[in-house]
Amino acid sequence: MAMMQTRRRFLTTLSLAGAASLVRSPPALAAEGALETTAIRVVKNQGICFAPQYVAEELLRDEGFTDIRFVDTPPPEIPAAIARGKVDFGMGYAPQFARDIDAGAAVTLIGGVMVGCVELFAREGIRSVTDLKGNRGRPGDRVSPQHPGGPDGRSCRTRPRQGHPLGYRSEGQAERAFHRRQDRRVPRLSAGASRTARGIGHVIVNTAVDRPWSQYYCCMLGGNPEYVRNRPVATKRALRAVLKAADLCATDPASAARRIVDRGFTPSYDYALQTLSENSYDKWREYDPEDTMRFYALRLHDTGLIKTNPNKIIAENTDWRFFNELKRELKA
Repeated sequence: MAMMQTRRRFLTTLSLAGAASLVRSPPALAAEGALETTAIRVVKNQGICFAPQYVAEELLRDEGFTDIRFVDTPPPEIPAAIARGKVDFGMGYAPQFARDIDAGAAVTLIGGVMVGCVELFAREGIRSVTDLKGNRGRPGDRVSPQHPGGPDGRSCRTRPRQGHPLGYRSEGQAERAFHRRQDRRVPRLSAGASRTARGIGHVIVNTAVDRPWSQYYCCMLGGNPEYVRNRPVATKRALRAVLKAADLCATDPASAARRIVDRGFTPSYDYALQTLSENSYDKWREYDPEDTMRFYALRLHDTGLIKTNPNKIIAENTDWRFFNELKRELKA
């Protein structure tokens, strides 16, 4: 009974925020046919900018899924986990998908979800991205676990490493060390949607507002190719739930933040609310996911960070059918 009341309060709150039309299942559901499976496994980590896939839990149930599992997956392993079938779907940064696809990961990208989840912070004396050219840091260091290569594909040619920024156990630990200037190894820190990092150096890139990055998605939804190919109805419904959840994050960030904290997806309500309030979750209709993948894949290819031709990545590792249909269906 308590679980039902919690779920009812959540959906009621979202309705009062003007999102009732997003929660109701559209008439097109009947035309799509029956779900091929009621089971779905989704990536779980503490990257708060991935909030739509967590808020989507209730919406997935409304779409007919009954066995919904969130699988702990470190951010650097998201594409690989999808490719291995450990999870069915997961959000990740567009360049990360391009890099791992180039390395052989079998992933099918099915849509863009949000814009602008990266800020690049720097210490005194570094005024722009070009000031980072040639500064490689120490072997094994990287700027952020989910944002390989930096926002321009040039600034951070550091060796990939699992874990959190610069090898710290949490992003907060890395930020505190950066703030105290206790770690002088690397002169920059890229924090995904880390607006709480105000006062830590200064921002030299904000992908939410700075061109050209602000013209493209940052986070895409990827799916296991076998799941996408053999379960098209389930795939479309899963994507619809995530896109509706993105709208809900934009229309009622307070309720969405409380939900993901109560469900254990992140520990800090204030941090979650700030992230949801300041990110562009309501712009997924305005961008083209294929343009996004072409932009980032070209940057990575031109700098030698990937070898695969961007057109090949788009031809073999994307399927925008469901996304294009849902753009038309979810116009409100």
